[in-house]
Amino acid sequence: MKAVKITVTGKVQGVFYRASARDAAERLHVTGFAQNQPDGSVYLEAEGEEEDVNSFIAWCEAGPPRAKVSNVVVEDTGIKKFQRFEIRR
Repeated sequence: MKAVKITVTGKVQGVFYRASARDAAERLHVTGFAQNQPDGSVYLEAEGEEEDVNSFIAWCEAGPPRAKVSNVVVEDTGIKKFQRFEIRR
């Protein structure tokens, strides 16, 4: 198992980034959450099999079609045993 914290900056709010991240996570069997931040970034936590989490990170670097990702910062974190991937407000 692998667990990461991801911060994505750029044009990532108002472009369905969180909903698209949830769809990608479900497709990749990754659990966690996505949450908009006051500074305009999106913060995500993701956990699952290492290969699936790595694929999710790669998805985050591109994002959905309307996003313009400028930077992605990934840090390892502890396993929290999320039951699903959710959008947090």
